[in-house]
Amino acid sequence: MACAGEAPDSQVETVLREGELALDGLLVESSNHAMVGVVRHGDRAIRCVYKPIRGERPLWDFPRGELARREVAAYLVANLAGWRCVPPTVFRDGPAGPGMVQQWVADHDDEAVARIFRPEAVPQGWLPVFRAEDEEGRPLVVAHADAEALRRLAVFDAVVNNADRKASHLLARRHGAVLGVDHGLTFHAEPKLRTILWGWAGQPIPETVGAGVETLHDRGDALDAALADHLDGAELDALHERIETLRREPVFPPPPTDRHAIPWPPL
Repeated sequence: MACAGEAPDSQVETVLREGELALDGLLVESSNHAMVGVVRHGDRAIRCVYKPIRGERPLWDFPRGELARREVAAYLVANLAGWRCVPPTVFRDGPAGPGMVQQWVADHDDEAVARIFRPEAVPQGWLPVFRAEDEEGRPLVVAHADAEALRRLAVFDAVVNNADRKASHLLARRHGAVLGVDHGLTFHAEPKLRTILWGWAGQPIPETVGAGVETLHDRGDALDAALADHLDGAELDALHERIETLRREPVFPPPPTDRHAIPWPPL
């Protein structure tokens, strides 16, 4: 459900896809030359993030020039499952060429759902993920909230094989909603899941969240059609395998032991 006063995603998609894109800033900490601006269509204006393909930093384990399409694919999967956990995202041409355009999420609390604490200061009910030390050797704990919206994102990440779920990619909004952003490192055919949302590892996935997995399975043909322009055959096959695994064994996956389980930086 959209928050009160917000346009449905389909209307936002139309503006993002068909409107005139004007840029007015650069996200200086972005590794893929992300820019910000406004898309105007008729009497509508939507603030947005624009990540052109030509600005993508090459990675050794992901195909070059494909990150923008993976961001769009992640949004399509989230919506098809009914999770609504990714801001409206489209693939289109822009001032710097083809790329991803996503609705900018301004009203969010960066520290509401995942943070670093002294061990004695972890809020009641929060789930520790890993321990660390500061520069003086004092203990620290990274923990995240035990919230339905985060459970949904944890399952979404397992489905899309998200290799980069940092705390800064979690945007807490009104009424308990949490949106995930920065999904370029997704849908690899090989297992790549790296996340800070390991707090439920091995626990059953709630039916309210697992229903989205069932929906993706039941609408497999629609899923393939939606993603055909964004993923290759091996990536689609691996996506279906992950969906089937979560249907057969509806538990939150455990952290891997043969590779790094936490993205860097984690926050």
